[in-house]
Amino acid sequence: MTLFCLLLVSGWERLFKMGEHWQLDHLLTPLFRKQHRFSLPRTLLMFLAAIGVTAVCVLALKGWFYGVLQLLFWTAVGLLCIGAGSVRLHYHAYLKAASRNDTDAHNAMAEELTLIHGLPVNCSEREYLSELQNALLWINYRFYLAPILWFVAGGTWGPVLLVGYAFLRAWQTWLARHRSPLERAQAGIDRVLHVIDWLPVRLVGVAYALLGHGERALPAWFASLTDRRTSQYQVLTRLAQYSLARDPHTDRVETPRVAVALAKKVSLVIVVVVALLTIYGTLI
Repeated sequence: MTLFCLLLVSGWERLFKMGEHWQLDHLLTPLFRKQHRFSLPRTLLMFLAAIGVTAVCVLALKGWFYGVLQLLFWTAVGLLCIGAGSVRLHYHAYLKAASRNDTDAHNAMAEELTLIHGLPVNCSEREYLSELQNALLWINYRFYLAPILWFVAGGTWGPVLLVGYAFLRAWQTWLARHRSPLERAQAGIDRVLHVIDWLPVRLVGVAYALLGHGERALPAWFASLTDRRTSQYQVLTRLAQYSLARDPHTDRVETPRVAVALAKKVSLVIVVVVALLTIYGTLI
């Protein structure tokens, strides 16, 4: 059922999910607005509440109507947690503004796309575009690859892990957009996600290493296995940049498109691997 839901959600997201209304991030906004105190225990408490409610729903729907209700629930959870409809709109707005040489508009969209990690100050054009590529690669990981991996790894509890990860992602994004860096640090969300992202980043990093310059990327990937301090963002984007290094970072339209094309390729590889492993497990 996991593979069927994953394929269904992926197809629906690509065809119809434009905007934020079918995103868990948007539905959780009223809850986040009520938070005025920020701490790591409060973050963990909200996280446990999110996965607890989802676990109760999974158990309550088990076995009803020959599993149809459970299938619908899994699909709905997938649609809410996998995909970046609103971010895709920002990306297309950036491309449109950059193609018209509208500096103010494309800079505004670039700031929106790099919301979590920001853009370097007083940087060169090459550094600017390279960091924009990194942001797009991270968005693909955060909204597609990591949720898919947790959904699959959870097995019968896939929706629980998926909602838990999507909740933390939404909380981090909301804090970055609406609260100060100090309050975000007090919430401890970056520390929590640093731990949770450790394994998925290494799994996705293998795909980037193999698709890029393997003779340079693979040693870097092996070194990352014992690296606990470097941010997961830097680990993933460093591996991806080995694949992007051969492309010039000079065009404000083509440079981000190259990164998105690579991200889509890696996403396809991950889905194919998941499908093959699922089929193999079924045959066994």
